[in-house]
Amino acid sequence: MQAITAKELEYIADSMSNEDLLIKQCAIGAATITNQQLRQACSHMVDVHTQHYNTLLSSLQQHQPLAPAQPQA
Repeated sequence: MQAITAKELEYIADSMSNEDLLIKQCAIGAATITNQQLRQACSHMVDVHTQHYNTLLSSLQQHQPLAPAQPQA
């Protein structure tokens, strides 16, 4: 396994931020929407985006041992 490049790390961080925002927005929808079907859809999307977030986090954790101990100049 190769170390993650700085560009890839930025992409993963941005993706995690996007997934976190989607989780929060869907959770608000699930809590406030009165239509039961839409509420269930929002709840399902919370689960989907949480899985995406956790997959990205796991990827970072797998590559952590390969990261340099000191910032590179």
